Amino acid sequence: MEYAAAKSTICRQCGRYFSPFAPKPGLKLRVKEEATAAEDSSILHKFEGFWNRQRSSVVECFECQRKHQVSGAATSTICSGCSAHIDLQNYKISTGFSRSIRTRGDVHLTAKGDLSSSSVICKSALIEGKLRGDVHCNDTAKINFSGRIAGRLTAKHVIVERRADIHCSRRVRVASIEIRGKMSGEIIAKTMVHIHKRGSLEGNVTAKAITVEKGGMFSGQLVIGQADFTQGELLPERTRAVVNGPEPDIPGAAPEPLPAT
Repeated sequence: MEYAAAKSTICRQCGRYFSPFAPKPGLKLRVKEEATAAEDSSILHKFEGFWNRQRSSVVECFECQRKHQVSGAATSTICSGCSAHIDLQNYKISTGFSRSIRTRGDVHLTAKGDLSSSSVICKSALIEGKLRGDVHCNDTAKINFSGRIAGRLTAKHVIVERRADIHCSRRVRVASIEIRGKMSGEIIAKTMVHIHKRGSLEGNVTAKAITVEKGGMFSGQLVIGQADFTQGELLPERTRAVVNGPEPDIPGAAPEPLPAT
């Protein structure tokens, strides 16, 4: 079983790529056992199999998160686990665009593009135009324009190019980020924040590590490690310490006031 509009797929048994078609009534399909030994041992056959393996990639299902191998030339496929449709197309946006995108391919927002979709999920993205919607990249997102990013941006790795000058209205959640141009906004990184030479970052940063090269600039509040503790969580412990503590020895001294809650 295959998606009706699919132009290519991969065999679930042998892993070879082929173009699906509906067999005509009475048409006898040639099975693998009927192939001659000369075809199997030919140099052309071996080269074709090697080429198909090189162009194949591993994709993950959006629904069940099961991974399976597909051809690099495929534009869509069906999950072998839950039979859900997986889009593999690349999208190039050069005008106003407001539809939702969920693909394992790439998204290119050109300088003339205006992306206002509520949800865009892709493998990697190149942002050169207006971004007013939310974008989630499973791999790398490159930003190469000057302006304001009103949408939410999450990615495994973000690269702010040298000519970029952006202001992020919402938090940017990444695993790691490289800043080669100018950026302002709040960043939450799981691992590393790297500011290159001539790079500039203005805003609060929460990360495990930060690197600022000579010539780079960082201005803002920096939190290294976990940032889950707040003043409200520490107040009860401090209150008990003041209440249960000894009385002051200085005569006439007023007791220390309790902190405001």
